[in-house]
Amino acid sequence: MNIEEKSLIVNGQALRYTHITQNNKTICFMFSGSGYTYEKPLLYYSTLNMLQNEVDVIHVHYSYSKNISFEEIVNAIGTDVQAVVNNVLANNLYTQRIFLGKSLGTIPIIQKFMNNEAFTQDKTILLTPLLNIHSQYERLKSITSKGMIVIGDKDPYFDEEKILYLKQHTSLSINIIPFANHALEHHSFDVETSIKNLQSTIHLIDSFIHSKTAAH
Repeated sequence: MNIEEKSLIVNGQALRYTHITQNNKTICFMFSGSGYTYEKPLLYYSTLNMLQNEVDVIHVHYSYSKNISFEEIVNAIGTDVQAVVNNVLANNLYTQRIFLGKSLGTIPIIQKFMNNEAFTQDKTILLTPLLNIHSQYERLKSITSKGMIVIGDKDPYFDEEKILYLKQHTSLSINIIPFANHALEHHSFDVETSIKNLQSTIHLIDSFIHSKTAAH
């Protein structure tokens, strides 16, 4: 296994990313949350699961000022992520692609890739997407690609009505973790249940990346 720290200049700023490679044919582009980094349990074990399944991994290390608007963050993260994806695909011979995002990291997946004809055959994994943000939910309603959502019913971004609509009107695989918060941990700090939630989420990811089609 080879781990390379790389950077690109995007809009005059250096953007770092990590390329973890075993010379596999499939690549997973992984996008963290604003405070939920790649060392946190969901993304750490998602990375190990990809490597176990002979999938190379990209971690994009973006950060944004709290002084800019949400729309500015949406535009910036989309530009940053697109630049990394384009660079990696231009310089490596990957035949399959997976996109996995947590919270803030689901935004560029929804905005840039899920309804992009060039990526409609790729699998997308949305951990705790921001369903209460109108632009994100509206885009999800029209998704036709192979996507999976994992969210807790105690997550402040969880919306039962919106989840029901996505279940009934899209081909997205919807997975709800009972009593789980935005970190997919038990909302009342039950450690054993939180560990079980992590295990369940990794099993869902593992099954999804092996599936030929996304479950409805």
